Formats: sequence, structure tokens, C-alpha cells
Amino acid sequence: QEQLVESGGGLVQSGGSLRLSCAASRRAFANVAMGWFRQAPGKEREFVAVISGSGGSTYYADSVKGRFTISRDNAKDTVLLQMNSLKPEDTAIYYCAAAFAWVDWYPRHREDFGSWGQGTQVTVSS
Repeated sequence: QEQLVESGGGLVQSGGSLRLSCAASRRAFANVAMGWFRQAPGKEREFVAVISGSGGSTYYADSVKGRFTISRDNAKDTVLLQMNSLKPEDTAIYYCAAAFAWVDWYPRHREDFGSWGQGTQVTVSS
């Protein structure tokens, strides 16, 4: 069974940094785009960032562009999200997801992704 497990969330002050990690089983991870989404209380789950299967292409939501960096280590089946200059509005549960192999670049809608992690809480205090 495909499995994605996020870690690295926590409480941080505004302006601080966190690094999220997503450990993926080989079947979920190999040669597919991987993305991060987030869901704040009372809001819809929204796209944050995506990286291609090779790691050569990335795309970010405007709200995080220039502050967040997505990367992957295919040898370790890991996807990372480095979050800098965090703001209170970044507070949310962050989810890692694996895209369906047939989705054209760049996948960014929830329905483009077939496997999801359980989420990790990120809280940014003002």
C-alpha cells in the first residue's frame, strides 16, 4: 500500500523557519510529481507547491513564492518543504501528496493527487 508520512511541523514565531519532511514508500514516490497542500481551520485545502518526478521543475502558490522551497531526494524517497519567513497566515495542517502518473505538468488540484499523508500541524504565532 502506498504510504506518505509527514513530519517536522510545530510552533514557531512569525519570521521563523520550519522544514517539513515527507517519507514515501517506493511505489508512491517513483517518477511522479509530489506536492504539498495545506488546510487552515474553516478553509478549503489549498495548493502550496509541487515538484516533478526528476526534481527538475517546481511550482509554487503565489502566497508562498520566494519564502518556501520544495525539494526531493529520490534516493531516500523523501520530499522536503523548507519554509522561511513564516507568517501567522501560514498556520495550517500541511499535507504531502503524490500525483497520479498521467496528470500533465503541473498538477495543482486536489483531484490530481491520488495518495495523501495524514498531515502535520504548523502554527505560526504573531
